[in-house]
Amino acid sequence: MPALPTLHRIALALLAVLPLALAAEMPLQLPPLDYRERVLANGLTVLSLEDHRSPTVAVQVWYRVGAKDDPPGRSGFAHLFEHLMFKRTRHLAAEQFDRLTEDVGGENNAGTSDDGTQYLDTVPSGHLERLLWAEAERLQHREVDADSFRSERAVVQEEFRQTVLTPPYGRLEHLLQQLSWQRHPYRRPTIGSIEDLDAAGLADVRSFHTTYYRPDNAALVVSGDFDPAQLDRWVDRHFGAIPRPATAIPRVTVVEPPRTEDRRSTVRLPQVPLPALAISWLAPPAASPDAAALRIAEMLLSGGRSSRLYQTLVERQPLAQEVSFRYDALADGGLCSLIAVVAGGRSLARLESAALAALRQLADAPIATAEIDKARTLLLTEQLKSRETVDGRATALGDAWLLTGRAGHANDELPALLAVTAADVQRVVREVLLQGHRTTLEYRPAGSDVPHKDRR
Repeated sequence: MPALPTLHRIALALLAVLPLALAAEMPLQLPPLDYRERVLANGLTVLSLEDHRSPTVAVQVWYRVGAKDDPPGRSGFAHLFEHLMFKRTRHLAAEQFDRLTEDVGGENNAGTSDDGTQYLDTVPSGHLERLLWAEAERLQHREVDADSFRSERAVVQEEFRQTVLTPPYGRLEHLLQQLSWQRHPYRRPTIGSIEDLDAAGLADVRSFHTTYYRPDNAALVVSGDFDPAQLDRWVDRHFGAIPRPATAIPRVTVVEPPRTEDRRSTVRLPQVPLPALAISWLAPPAASPDAAALRIAEMLLSGGRSSRLYQTLVERQPLAQEVSFRYDALADGGLCSLIAVVAGGRSLARLESAALAALRQLADAPIATAEIDKARTLLLTEQLKSRETVDGRATALGDAWLLTGRAGHANDELPALLAVTAADVQRVVREVLLQGHRTTLEYRPAGSDVPHKDRR
């Protein structure tokens, strides 16, 4: 039997030793990401992490441009632009990235979030320079014709129909996001709207690329099997000559004001089989010292079938068919959200009352040490497993750079989880969820105006 990867062994050992170590107040050493960071003259941040255990390499480019940076009246544009980046450039044919990655046994992907857009490639290490050249090529020589633009816009609009308009609960989170933020552009969902996408044109594409796709707005992350000196020469060769624009990068400066009152909205739609409830609270950003405690609170409330909300609302009472609680840690702020679909014959009012009671219990009643340890261990194991791969380690660095401004924050996350106490969890639940004002969305079937009586 082959030996387990180092981090996998650590994760398995963690399951066994973490409760004992915490009980004995023993320091638990977790392996940091041993990365190098350099900044080119044109402003490009280069993050590299050498690892020769596998003959593969991850090449990722992270851009600080996300849905919050969509042009006015063009919601969904950053996401649309992500699709267009796989079309042709001056020296690359359309879909050429598939040939450069998939045809050699690798893979490629991309994603757009509220805060950024990332392009992710994993290939055998012998193809590293080719991928560096290709990423530099689409950074500086993006070319989109009218046919490609129309076809990709149609793809994104169909994605909107499939993920938002068609599923019975597809609009729920879409609407909650718009209701949860009053001023910050986080209120614009990443996928946008069909109307705004229809309004976009080729001139918007050219302007967007010029404005945001520039070396001083990007981080190149390389993780895996490479020679550091050779990597530096290749990066300088392919990225170093890309000019740094003289214009400033537009930044979102809007600050979301604190909520001063609870707010409630109701929407009724014909295809909704059972009512649902969605509640949100403003929360600290990713760089906050309280982010780790909120992640443990998230795991306690919604980390699987043994979690508090599932046991309380689905198993014991039961008032809900399904329930989830999530903490979204973003660069400019955070959002906690609770979403539940009511069980047949039950009422939204009773479900809401029981859900809020579960939050109060977490804040006020003693939390068993074993419960905290379990939540912490699940989170640490999840993080360590994700860092077993070259792409997982690269993503940890890129995500930290994007959300906090420091790649080194990736090495702060695990010790921060270890340091969280039950008192920390109860304090953040009290401050964020109990003392913070709620935005509540009742998501009901059309024609459900008649008050509902609980089944006995």
